Amino acid sequence: MTTTLHQRSTPDPRQTPDSTNRHGDRYKWIALSNTTIGLLMATINGSIVLISLPAIFNGIGINPLAPANSVYLLWMLMGFLVVTAVLVVSLGRIGDIFGRVRMYNIGFAVFTIFSVLLSITWMHGTSAALYIIIMRVFQGVGAAFLFANSSAIITDAFPSHQRGMALGINAVAAIAGSFMGLVLGGLLAPISWRAVFLVSVPFGLFGTVWAYLKLRDTGVRTRSKVDWWGNLLFAIGLISVMTGITYGIEPYGSHTMGWTNPGVLAAIIGGIITLVCFGVYETKVESPMFRLSLFRIRAFAAGNVATLLAAMGRGGLQFILIIWLQGVWLPEHGYNYANTPLWAGIYLIPLTIGFLIAGPLSGVLSDRFGARPFTTIGLLVQGGTYLALTLIPINFSYIDFAIILFVNGLAGGLFAAPNQAGVMNSLPPNQRGSGAGMLATFQNSAQVLSIGIFFSLIIVGLSATLPHDLYSGLIQQGVPVQAARRVADLPPVGSLFAAFLGYNPIKALLGPTLSHMSAVHAAYLSGREFFPHLISASFGSGLRNALDFALGAAVLATVASWLRGGKFHHGTTSETPIDQATVEVELETAESSYQ
Repeated sequence: MTTTLHQRSTPDPRQTPDSTNRHGDRYKWIALSNTTIGLLMATINGSIVLISLPAIFNGIGINPLAPANSVYLLWMLMGFLVVTAVLVVSLGRIGDIFGRVRMYNIGFAVFTIFSVLLSITWMHGTSAALYIIIMRVFQGVGAAFLFANSSAIITDAFPSHQRGMALGINAVAAIAGSFMGLVLGGLLAPISWRAVFLVSVPFGLFGTVWAYLKLRDTGVRTRSKVDWWGNLLFAIGLISVMTGITYGIEPYGSHTMGWTNPGVLAAIIGGIITLVCFGVYETKVESPMFRLSLFRIRAFAAGNVATLLAAMGRGGLQFILIIWLQGVWLPEHGYNYANTPLWAGIYLIPLTIGFLIAGPLSGVLSDRFGARPFTTIGLLVQGGTYLALTLIPINFSYIDFAIILFVNGLAGGLFAAPNQAGVMNSLPPNQRGSGAGMLATFQNSAQVLSIGIFFSLIIVGLSATLPHDLYSGLIQQGVPVQAARRVADLPPVGSLFAAFLGYNPIKALLGPTLSHMSAVHAAYLSGREFFPHLISASFGSGLRNALDFALGAAVLATVASWLRGGKFHHGTTSETPIDQATVEVELETAESSYQ
């Protein structure tokens, strides 16, 4: 029977006040290791496709640089991110109602099933591209189950004085997975593009069975109605905004981007209006999808705002670094395009190492000293690394580049683990799923927004000088004026995608014209030197604009992080059921509970 707002929450039948003690210390480590494997698998698959796109498109027989095919490229990149951003709050709330472990187990199984389906694609051409996009979306649904409930499971399993360490390990694994995917993609894609999806299947099968057998719901669970209208409004609003951002990168008419496209504007504005309606509706319904009153808790609100701003600064950085390495730096330093995906992943390893060092350590220290000093310093240092990247040349010395990446990773680790622990510690026990989902939504939505902003700023930089540079460069190599003008007038987003994929697009752009030129000029134009050298100056201009934006976002995130207040744990931390009305009173008085 469904309970009302002021009825007592009902725990899982397997849950007792001493459930954690009955399982002993061993259970909390089982929960941490299983959720860490789940997040690592999901984040690896979120990034492994970035490096593997050339092999995937080649395997299914489709040219990603053809104007008609750019939509497939965009949705292979963004589909996974969009669906996880949309679903994590809803699935976190459902976990609060029906059990976080149950939802987490479903996520592991769904993710594994669609990983298998992705690896057995039998079609070719555009039908294969659509199939992969759809399967990736459903794979993202499984990932959303994992993202929404993993940190809540850990928070339930660990005492408050150890959550920073546990969530630190979990958060660092998730962030490190996004960079490990780049290396794995570079290794596996040349062998078989199907292996890119198949690699997660053994871990998924093991994790699914292990989670089903070993994980237990030890947290407070509140039985209530599912807020279907709230879920629907939130999904429609966020999908509209995310879709508008995705298509804003596409050319529109004579414009280099689609931000003036009426469809894009309608999607973004309509999505924002729908989200406002969602917020109003949630204050009126008896059992809302998400309790907006949670934002009265300063530690929760400031942690989410800091996450949003930090992710806006950091989210598009991975894409920009890949373009910088694959499209410019590696070819200019003698690497063949076939090898640039692997080496791009390898050269980004210092970033991962920094995360691995700082994340668990800062998580442990935040258990003792609180989140604020570590998150604030981490964001401030991260902003400094964005500034440092603007000061090195496009054709940089790798030692300088590696040091900046390492420090950026350290700074990211300083922020991520304590921030997540601070947010989760601030939540009432029966709101941890929806609270963790909101945190993940802020992060994932900001990442999609960041990619749109970064790409847009890079395209603006390319548009300023690339057409002239491209026309002059082609003329100097003997390309006929008419052909040079046709290529130079193409939208610069094509050149950006080519750099991102590690392609030299000149051969495809010139077509038959190349066969009528001298062998020397044809080889130079289609080789690894001409295109990277041509776009480096234009790319550098856009890169500096994007990094300036990242710096500004990091500064604002630093301020938000400082405003979170001192060390704070929610007053109700026991595993016994709590009265919902008590939660509301505690939310009203949370501001006075800071140490």
